[in-house]
Parts: sequence; C-alpha cells; structure tokens
Amino acid sequence: MTRRELFFKTARRELEGYIPFYFSLSPSALDKFRAKTGREDYAAYYDFPIKFISLKPKTRDIDFRAYYQQLPDDAAIDSWGVAHNKGSFEHFTRMHHPMENFGTLDDFKKFPYPDPAADFDWKAIEQPIREAKENDYIAYSAPGSLGPTIFEIAWYLRGMDNFMVDMISEPGLAHYHLDRITEIRCEGAKNFAAAGVDVIRLGDDIGTQRDLMISRELYVEFLKPRMKKIIDAAKSVNPEILIDYHCDGQIEKIIPDLIEAGVDILNPVQPECMDPVKIKELYGDKLSFNGTLGTQTTMPFGSAEEVDRVCREMIEKVGKGGGLILAPTHVIEPEVPWENMEAFLSAIKKYGKYKSGNL
Repeated sequence: MTRRELFFKTARRELEGYIPFYFSLSPSALDKFRAKTGREDYAAYYDFPIKFISLKPKTRDIDFRAYYQQLPDDAAIDSWGVAHNKGSFEHFTRMHHPMENFGTLDDFKKFPYPDPAADFDWKAIEQPIREAKENDYIAYSAPGSLGPTIFEIAWYLRGMDNFMVDMISEPGLAHYHLDRITEIRCEGAKNFAAAGVDVIRLGDDIGTQRDLMISRELYVEFLKPRMKKIIDAAKSVNPEILIDYHCDGQIEKIIPDLIEAGVDILNPVQPECMDPVKIKELYGDKLSFNGTLGTQTTMPFGSAEEVDRVCREMIEKVGKGGGLILAPTHVIEPEVPWENMEAFLSAIKKYGKYKSGNL
C-alpha cells in the first residue's frame, strides 16, 4: 500500500500497525535541530507523512490602529485586526484586542471582518496540495490557517474577559460576533475542501487542566452548532474529507458533542488532563486520535527510556485497531532534551511500521 492508503486506513480505524507521526519545534528547539543536522526543514528531514498546507492572508488596506487607544511600537497587526507584540518567552506574544471597547451591536456591524474570498490567497494552496498528493503525502491544512475556529478568534478580537461576559450578559452581541466568524469559517472550509486537502484542522482551546473554561450548556448554545455548520460545509464539498479537531485540556464532557458535530480525529488528547487509553476505550469506535505524548511531563522531564516506553504503550493501546497519529501534544519547548526527540523518532521506527500482522 502507498503511504496515503496506509494513512487513510489508519485514520478510519481499518488498519492496525501503521503510525503516522509529526512534531512542531519552538525557536530554541529548531536551533538545536539546525546545530545537529545543518538542515532547516525538519519535516522534510524526518520525512513526516503529513504536509501542512498554509493559507496566506492578503494585505488588507485598513487602518486597524484606529481601533486601539495605544499600541506598543513593535506591535504587528494580523489580517483580522488583532495586534501582537513580542512576549517574554520563545514564540509567545502579547495580544491586543481591537473590539475591547465595543459596547453596541452597531460597533460589531461596522467592524471590517475579513472577506473569505477576497482576503486570502486560495490559488496559492492548489499547487502545494497537488504536489503533496503526487509525492504520497497527506495534505493537511496547517493549524493556523483555518483554526482557531470560533471561540478563540472571537476572544482574540474582543478580549477573553469581555467575550465571556458577553455570553452571559449580552448574548445578542456574542451570537452576532460568532455568526460573522462562522460565516467566514464555513467559506474557508469549503474552499479548503475544494482545493483538495485531505484533512482540515479545526480547533478551539476551551479546556483547562481540570475542566472546560465554560459550562457545557454554554458550549452547546454558542459553539457546538456553529462547529457542526463548519464541518458540514467542508463535507458538503467532499464527504470523504477528514476533520481533525484541536482542543487542549480536560474536555471529556464534550467529546460526545464533537462526535455528533462530525469530528473524525481528536487532538491532542493531553495525558496530563485525560487518560488517552480510557478515551480510546470509550470512543475509539467513533473517533481517531492525534497526539497523546505529553509535553508537560514525558517529553521534557522523562528519560529517553521513558519516552520509548510511553510511545510503545500509546501505539499498542491507543493504536489498537488503528486510529492513532502519534505526536507530542504541543510545540517542543526548550526544556525538552534532544535525546528525547531522538527516542521518539526511534520508537516510531521500532513500533510504528505496518507489518501484515501484529507489531
């Protein structure tokens, strides 16, 4: 079988034994990779089976600084109008919110939300998608290209405190704001599907280490139906497209809702918050999993031997019957010893190759 055939049979839980993999490096971890290999593209160097396809926004001729009372001199404004300046650690930034001082529905109606047709370069992704498929890779929409999907971009624009209050005290504002975002995301999902991606990555971080940030009731009212609408939009163009949904933290309460909305793959199944083996036992007949390797525990603080052991356990238990993409649950931060990265890659080679039989 080709690698693409192996991937799809794995993701649809029709094949056991083949384990797709990937990881993302923070700037410091990328420096380690460069020093050790003399190379720049770690995805190509390690031959990830997944090719992430990035959608580039076009420059918008809008003075978003008018929405801010004051911004740091080094602030850069993205295509949504959200401003960022350098944070105190690695790749993290400080965020500034253009809708922070909005008080009326008219304020929201006047805001220049992006136009999904005019403000993104859809033609530019067609060739990378075609080349990925021709070279037996899986064309995956990059995490930043369509997600954060609903909740995150809503509070990026509004400010988290304000948006949380809106859902309780000004639900009309929250519904309008989310509807505008959902319209954009639906068009984006259809465009990605039409361009030929195999997997669309969606996601909203609504989990903490212990529970949801909002009640399940609020999730069902504000987020679930809109997420389903986006997924339905993608699958209306290509019913075979797979949906990989990202949400950090403890989100067990809404996993059945995600399945009902049409999610195919759950990421990252953070083991510090949920037991991946338990989640597999409960939902493995309906859902596949992407991640499971802890970046708060095993990767930074475990030994290379522990990394090997955990990888094998995930492959044997979560990968049983198929349905596992093994990956660290977040970007590899500076604390992760490179020996642990090598142990992860070695474990993939030892335990993650399909044989026409058992591991």
